[in-house]
Amino acid sequence: MSNLSFANLFSLRGQLVLLTGGYGYLGQAIARGLATHGASVVVLGRDEATFQTTFTAESTIHFQFCDVADTASVQAALAAVEAHYGLPAVLINNAFYSRGSRPDQLTDEEFALGLDGSLVSTYRCIREALPYLRRRGGGKIINVASMYGVVAPDFSAYEATPQFTNPPHYGAAKAGVIQLTKYFASYLGPENIQVNCVTPGAFPSPAVQEQSTEFVEQLSRRIPLGRIGQPQDLAGSFVFLASRASDFVTGHNLVVDGGWTIK
Repeated sequence: MSNLSFANLFSLRGQLVLLTGGYGYLGQAIARGLATHGASVVVLGRDEATFQTTFTAESTIHFQFCDVADTASVQAALAAVEAHYGLPAVLINNAFYSRGSRPDQLTDEEFALGLDGSLVSTYRCIREALPYLRRRGGGKIINVASMYGVVAPDFSAYEATPQFTNPPHYGAAKAGVIQLTKYFASYLGPENIQVNCVTPGAFPSPAVQEQSTEFVEQLSRRIPLGRIGQPQDLAGSFVFLASRASDFVTGHNLVVDGGWTIK
């Protein structure tokens, strides 16, 4: 490999990246990290007004309406993206939706919605994006899981703030995302499509941080690095997995948790 190739390992210039959930707390950092490295990013979401407020000056970050809960909407969004921007090189499944948090009182409907919001929606987007990646001759899929797809919650962290208790359908769905990643990495390897997963640790939103410093302290106490994650801590993992630097990486779960899951 030439020196020039080494210099451009992390370049995303000329790459079209599809990102669901791209205007949320962590999604913003992911989108901006990718765009900074040269990617053209299309955020797939339902709220264009929020997108416009979030990305006021980024000319390489675009919006396309898409409801990941609805197959027809995903299909229409992908067709529109191809018509406007061309074939995608990368799909990032970051969006999720859920309802209910009390571990032993979730209704059947709440549990099913939580599974759909993390696991089924990820499968739905993979399935519908595959024809586009195949026509391109390859590409990359990056799924987003959670540390609670790897380990069980430490419930003592929630004693003072039970409203923040992580529910069982969330962790179950995120564990499924990790296995789905491995499955499709094996299935799609011969087609030059790499499938990987990013597992964030404790990245409480600004609203949660404002509501309870005690909760943030409880989380920080359990993290070997001694602090909660910040959005910029996460962006680099997506740049790596979207770039040529990860061309020989597939089926991997990249954990970005400050060390939470090592204990």
